[in-house]
Amino acid sequence: MTDRTVQPINPPRRILMGPGPSDTHHRVLQMLGAPTVGHLDPYFLTVMNEVQSMLRQVFQTTNEMTLAVSGTGSAGMETCVVNLIEPGDKMIVCVNGVFGGRMADVAERAGAQVIKLERPFGEVFSAEEIAAAVKQHSPKVLGIVHAETSTGALQPLEEISKIVHAAGGLLLVDCVTSLGGVPVKIDDWQVDAAYSGTQKCLSCPPGLAPVTFSARAVEAIEKRKTKVQSWYLDMSMVRNYWGQSRAYHHTAPINMNYGLHEALRLVLEEGLEARHARHHRNHLALKAGLKAMGIQYAVAEGHQLPMLNAVLIPAGADDAAVRSQLLNEFGIEIGGGLGPMKGKTWRIGLMGETSQPRNVLVFLAALEKCLVDQKIAVPAGAGVAAANACYRGA
Repeated sequence: MTDRTVQPINPPRRILMGPGPSDTHHRVLQMLGAPTVGHLDPYFLTVMNEVQSMLRQVFQTTNEMTLAVSGTGSAGMETCVVNLIEPGDKMIVCVNGVFGGRMADVAERAGAQVIKLERPFGEVFSAEEIAAAVKQHSPKVLGIVHAETSTGALQPLEEISKIVHAAGGLLLVDCVTSLGGVPVKIDDWQVDAAYSGTQKCLSCPPGLAPVTFSARAVEAIEKRKTKVQSWYLDMSMVRNYWGQSRAYHHTAPINMNYGLHEALRLVLEEGLEARHARHHRNHLALKAGLKAMGIQYAVAEGHQLPMLNAVLIPAGADDAAVRSQLLNEFGIEIGGGLGPMKGKTWRIGLMGETSQPRNVLVFLAALEKCLVDQKIAVPAGAGVAAANACYRGA
């Protein structure tokens, strides 16, 4: 019997400018509501093939083992770690934010001898310190975050890749926030394993984790002496479902794959270079607007993420109160700081569909109102004016 007191859900409309999820295109939402078929239906198998093909294009790779793990971005992280790591293997994990720390935790649970290479939150790693650590420890795997969502820092990878491979190791990269927002060149950079999430710059709701493994990584998986710690995430079985044999492994989230399929179509329709340029252009406008309001970035110039802008909270401003007012009065979500940056930074997302001039301008105007309401001195209209000047190329 239906409980008449339970009403149908009616979610509010938000502008999602936090660290994820991002806004979802109406075409993706429509696909989520398309008719469900069986997970081994010939129609769905075709969808899977096309998802794989498009993921390869977005990852810029020819890796055969490229697929969407049934789970969120953290499932992608765990998939990569548990398939490459056996108990006792050495793994260097570069920790300069929350998600590097999470990777280290996952590796420890998989039985790795984890060597943490640490930098303060918001900083990036130099090739020299990576080289020293690799020379000292000779790890099987080095794990690093390309775009650290907790800090807004972008990590250069090309030199690090050369160092790891010269020592015979495998390079594992967290691309959760970077994929679709900045260049991710898996083959050119010779990344051995990478994972992402659907809910960031791909602008699909959370629920799937794109992953890709190089031939070297697949060889390491095939040479394992022990079973993968996780049955559900064991790529030696999952790849048979996504591969030619189509061997049953689990019931894939059919409609989520529909949504990812359409999200990837949108990415490729726009073009990767154009999409990356759009993220960069809106980042520059936001940055100009914030600077005009006296707000500085928490990450050094040259290492700032265009899709996740971590900025220092102005002196005297009430962090939680500003974020609450933005949400309740303007329907805008932004994120607070994590770890040692909690209460010190705001994380302003411009990911995927959210990365639009209208959102930049509305946010700057709304933030000015919130700060003025707290008696924080802000030049009237300066943020919007500076962002508009940036868009005009002034």
